[in-house]
Amino acid sequence: MARKIELHESHPRYLSLLAREKLVTGFQRGLVASEGLIAHGRGECFDYLLGECTTDSARAAINVASATLLLARYPVISINGNVTALCVDQICGLNRSLENSSVEINLFYYTKEREKLISEEFKKYGLTRIFGIDSKNLVSIPELESNRRLVDRDGISNADVVFVPLEDGDRTIALKRMNKKVITVDLNPLSRTALSADITIVDNIVRVIPQLIKCVEFHRKHSSENDLKDLIESFDNSDGLKKALEVMKSKQVPFQ
Repeated sequence: MARKIELHESHPRYLSLLAREKLVTGFQRGLVASEGLIAHGRGECFDYLLGECTTDSARAAINVASATLLLARYPVISINGNVTALCVDQICGLNRSLENSSVEINLFYYTKEREKLISEEFKKYGLTRIFGIDSKNLVSIPELESNRRLVDRDGISNADVVFVPLEDGDRTIALKRMNKKVITVDLNPLSRTALSADITIVDNIVRVIPQLIKCVEFHRKHSSENDLKDLIESFDNSDGLKKALEVMKSKQVPFQ
């Protein structure tokens, strides 16, 4: 029997607990793999050390990510069960704000049923075209053995920029070998994904996506192509990772 927990906004960790409940509900509905719950718990540890807030270095990475997505020929947003459970509506909003982007389902713990449930969940929020679900259109990423090696010929395979929040390191490295620019969201600044991506946003995805949409909309209205290029060229991902680690080392986190 599903349990019912009352969450009150007065709780000091209300937003974190709300995200946790979204994942548990997603697991109960079949969207999230059991391993996804473990992965989220690991991320929560790092979010504690960030103080559960968006740092200055994360804001800088979000800003550069928005510029990169706007300048991309064809950006693709890669989604999995955790992303779906946590921010399906915001991902759809980001896709709409980019205009020339697409969304592709890519699962490490793959089942046809999970893929179908995730697809249906995105369709509820107005997404009509979803890549990665037509087996006849899938191709393999070279030198990758996991289920995530299969990508859509018209989606990730054709993209120049791939946004891979909550990603595994092997595929990030493989995508880089295919000369694709990779943007990721990862609370662990020492993970293979964080260290391999072109742009790593060290933050919680539930905070990132709304801010990313705002940045995209701002730059679309106020920034020239040269402005965006200058912003990207001045960005140093390794410096951002170092600053995230510095915040974690200095943060005094109370027990709650």
